[in-house]
Amino acid sequence: MKVIRAIYNFIVGDMVILVGVLLTAVILGLINFTGSPLRSLTGIILVVAVLITLLVTLYGELRGRF
Repeated sequence: MKVIRAIYNFIVGDMVILVGVLLTAVILGLINFTGSPLRSLTGIILVVAVLITLLVTLYGELRGRF
């Protein structure tokens, strides 16, 4: 169990980052699957969503956890 936790902490580091990036990937997948007019903006949406996820994580670390 320690090995799995060590790998998780090395790759992700925080559950908020993991959930945020996975949620972003699901939303972008749905946008591409449905052929939405937002399809041309998926790159910008990806960058903004991951940036927001990282900022939320940083804010949580600065405030001493949620």
